[in-house]
Amino acid sequence: MSAVLSLPPRLARAAPRPAALCVGTRGSALALVQARVVMAALAAARPDLPLRAAPITTTGDRVQGRRLADLGGKGLFAKEIHEALLDGRVDFAVHSLKDLETELPRGLAIACMLPREDPRDALVLAPSCPPVGRALPFPVLPEGARIGTASARRQAQLLHARPDLRTGLLRGNVHTRLDRLESGDFAATLLAAAGLKRLGLAPRAATLLEPEEMLPAAGQGIIAVTARERDHRTMALLAALDDPAARVAATAERAMLHALDGSCRTPIGGFARTLPGGEILLTGMVARADGSFLLRRSLRGPAAEAARLGTALGAALRAGSPGDILA
Repeated sequence: MSAVLSLPPRLARAAPRPAALCVGTRGSALALVQARVVMAALAAARPDLPLRAAPITTTGDRVQGRRLADLGGKGLFAKEIHEALLDGRVDFAVHSLKDLETELPRGLAIACMLPREDPRDALVLAPSCPPVGRALPFPVLPEGARIGTASARRQAQLLHARPDLRTGLLRGNVHTRLDRLESGDFAATLLAAAGLKRLGLAPRAATLLEPEEMLPAAGQGIIAVTARERDHRTMALLAALDDPAARVAATAERAMLHALDGSCRTPIGGFARTLPGGEILLTGMVARADGSFLLRRSLRGPAAEAARLGTALGAALRAGSPGDILA
């Protein structure tokens, strides 16, 4: 009769704990919240996998007194994070998709996109600003009110609807911008509704602007996670978090951006809405920063052809725009 042998407790060895994956992120409150969202989703799928966040200060975070266009564009919110990923200091990185270039550095890929939060822009009023009405095609603001923004897209749409308004540069994280309103520097500002919601600040929005009033930035509301293409293990882990609807919308919107190939000074908006029957409606916008020209076009088609739709819409917008806008 055979017996089953077992090691005494003191000799038994526990399975080795896997090494922690290092998560690159900007250090702002919103960026850290978004990193925690990704880490929680990954931990739910793989509770055995230790994770740690590594905040990284980017050029876009360091320089606050100038427009991003003057510094080299929105890629400045990702440059240092890309470098940390490429040289192995972090294993994957969390971004707001709207801050990512349409072409990532060689060797990097978007491993997953999480379900889209509210894609709309929110109008936030200073305490001294009167209540919002709906008498105009844009929420009512006092005649000649000064609106703080660093976004050419938002500025162009504001001024197109309300040429009487004035705009001034307002950059910084969400709390910094809200503080500037409190101090009376501006009558109002525009912020992404997704960011306000993730920070628990949704009540600060006086109103949410529908895409028909204020077309969002391409990718707005989507959290994207980048990784090294050849890190197959990490890419596979993250792929399980990918949201198909967010991926389709982002594919269409970013294909439109790529086709337009506008400079970082060009006001461009893009939003893909899911329709019944496996279709999407993609709307794009190109404008002048002063609002004197604004062109919107839409295309409808199968979600499976999101990239083709985006490319076609970008071409249509380019063809209908004055040559100097997208030069």
